[in-house]
Amino acid sequence: MTTVADAIVRRLGEWGVERIFGYAGDGIDPLLAALARAGGDIELVTARHEEMAAFMATGHAKYSGGVGVCLATQGPGAIHLLTGLYDAKLDRTPVVAVVGQVATTALGTGYLQEVDLPVLLKDVCAQYLQTVTTPEQLPAVLDAALRTAIATSSPTCVIVPHDVQQAVAAEPEQSHGVVQTSRAVSRTVGVPPGDDLDRAAQVLGAGERVVVLAGRGARGATDQVLEVVERLGAGLVTSLLGKPLFDEGLPMHAGVMGHLGTTASADLLARCDTLLIVGSSDPWTEFYPPLGQARTVQVDVAARNLGAKYPVEAPLAGDAAATLDALLPRLPQRSGPWRDEVTAAVASWRRIAAERVAAPAEPLNPQLLLHELSAHLPADAQVSVDVGSITYWYARHLRLPPGVPAHLSSTLASMGSALPYGIAAKLLHPERPVVALAGDGAMLMNGINELVTVAARWRDWADPRFVVLVLDNGDLAEVTWEQREMEGDPRFDVSQDVPSFPYADYAELLGLAAVRVDDPADVADAWRTALAADRPCVVQAVVDRDTPLLPPRAPAAQVERMRRGLSQEPVPDNALRQLQAQRSGERADDPAGLSAEHEG
Repeated sequence: MTTVADAIVRRLGEWGVERIFGYAGDGIDPLLAALARAGGDIELVTARHEEMAAFMATGHAKYSGGVGVCLATQGPGAIHLLTGLYDAKLDRTPVVAVVGQVATTALGTGYLQEVDLPVLLKDVCAQYLQTVTTPEQLPAVLDAALRTAIATSSPTCVIVPHDVQQAVAAEPEQSHGVVQTSRAVSRTVGVPPGDDLDRAAQVLGAGERVVVLAGRGARGATDQVLEVVERLGAGLVTSLLGKPLFDEGLPMHAGVMGHLGTTASADLLARCDTLLIVGSSDPWTEFYPPLGQARTVQVDVAARNLGAKYPVEAPLAGDAAATLDALLPRLPQRSGPWRDEVTAAVASWRRIAAERVAAPAEPLNPQLLLHELSAHLPADAQVSVDVGSITYWYARHLRLPPGVPAHLSSTLASMGSALPYGIAAKLLHPERPVVALAGDGAMLMNGINELVTVAARWRDWADPRFVVLVLDNGDLAEVTWEQREMEGDPRFDVSQDVPSFPYADYAELLGLAAVRVDDPADVADAWRTALAADRPCVVQAVVDRDTPLLPPRAPAAQVERMRRGLSQEPVPDNALRQLQAQRSGERADDPAGLSAEHEG
């Protein structure tokens, strides 16, 4: 007898799904049994918590370019999925959640673990959310969930009550009220009309100081973006999600934009007269060119993103690669003094970055850890990044080898993404090393639990290297600096202290390798040891929590708020000295004279 649960597993396999990330519960017992009967055709990856399973599904989709699938029981299991599903929604990532529900005969009775799942999930899975109530309904609903997730780059959900999972699967029939479906799916490769392309080319061709801002939507169009940059003598900046797409060693690459970005990106965006946005909807709106200064062209496959963050004169709705291929023949070849300003700004940032990396700290400068990793990161690595101060140091100081993917929870900016993302990447490509970058706050939130997952699985990996960097400063550093910078308030110790935890010892307790480093002279050896280990390795780096997270070219009022907050703290001297040194470095190395502009 084939049940609906068996039919779900079979249909997912026909869609090419190779693994499902989930956690067991009695509301999905029939589905678990069906996965067992399938004999491993689809691998069930169990996380330590449903939130981590949803993060893994999102990470799988990001690293693979396909769709991720997660599985949870009714009630609390479904509730726990929400954060990971919102991460998928806000970063436009295709994920399908399959969720159990109490038996249909018990719905509406206040039954054990009964939650109104359509109401709970209707926002995060807004593009498609459906409950299967009959066996005949299943294929069409599951196909629609997968097709919609792929077509809209968003999470969708199929709710399957317990008794429906147990029911006998329906045979295909062609009759009134029964919808037959298929796995047909295709990607739209849209190109804007010629008139729109001509208008965009006119805007770009008239510009003398052009900047190209590229985001994750430029994936698959990197060659075209670089050709546009060369043809127009432009500068290149990226969003945080666009960082892995381009070689940051290029002389015209100004790095990441925004609060956690570089002085070069801030300078070029402040000075440009023309902006081309490709596949980005970056939220750091205060770092876009001053209103009225820059004429703007935007390319995005999602028409609703056009003009959503900054006024756009020439919107181009279409696939990035196809649209730029059509636009390039319309663009003039240009060279001029702007390119010299671009390369000077980039060189200036690199000097500033080198000074910050070399700055003394007690005991370790966290920026040094990411800078040094650049020299040791394998060319076939995969990188996962958590949210917090580690994101700043990643954005500014880690130079990724060409082709190395790196992902994080960007728009939702949820702590706790590095370990589940890294596990998803490793399961996708077990022959490639993974480096997961996290802070101590994220590790204590959930990372140490997912280290248990790493310890349970690593012996099956072709390449056992899975390196976890933990920045151990006893502080929720990003929020601490936001309290000072945004509010002018002192650090609130009760909210910001992270309890001491022996990360390296804990890793060894799990049978993993470990390195504890607190001396700058040992950082390079720590990376060499971790990346040569014969098993996953935790690098516990004891770093200085007083390293400022000041945005590039911060306005004077913003800096003053930070000073005010620091001045109210019991021992602010070290932090104040570091803040002054960072600020002085930006002022001294400002060839374009732009600091005053950013200070109003």
